[in-house]
Amino acid sequence: MTATTTGIAIGAVLGVVAVAFGFWALLLVAVFIAIGALVGRIASGKLDASSLLDVLRGRRSS
Repeated sequence: MTATTTGIAIGAVLGVVAVAFGFWALLLVAVFIAIGALVGRIASGKLDASSLLDVLRGRRSS
């Protein structure tokens, strides 16, 4: 899937959740999508988890 197709799918899911369940459900689903994206990038090797943790801890800025 291309980035455009993925973006459309995520937007459709968030739109349906917003209409069906309201704002807080939308926010919860968006957070879970972001967590899933991070886990997927770490698992595929496109994101280094140790450097990400260093940035979050303030040890490195880049």
